Amino acid sequence: MESLYDLYQRGRELLEHGDYQAAIVPLSKARDLEPDKASIREALGRALFHAQHYEGAAEEFKAVAANTPTNDYALFCLGRAMQLLGRHSEACQPLALACSLRPEREDYRVYRDRARRDAHRA
Repeated sequence: MESLYDLYQRGRELLEHGDYQAAIVPLSKARDLEPDKASIREALGRALFHAQHYEGAAEEFKAVAANTPTNDYALFCLGRAMQLLGRHSEACQPLALACSLRPEREDYRVYRDRARRDAHRA
């Protein structure tokens, strides 16, 4: 049985090499061993997001943001996953929070404004 560290490292390596689908396997196992570890859940969220598993990505980023509510990256990724699921109203709050935490990030503002616009269209 692989250690938590080995699973996380293997998952990170696969993630860094763009093998997102493969990274999901060891990172999911690592998350199951340490469900409160933000670094593992964030890496798994990134792998799921890039593999276009947006529902799973949203769950991971929501868990990270719940434990560390000042994690602007987790909030931003949660909002982006919600947008890509077509849930624009739900995307507004995490994207607005990410913007308030990092007002210098233009990309955060662009997606926040897009979510607001699309939420009003729905």
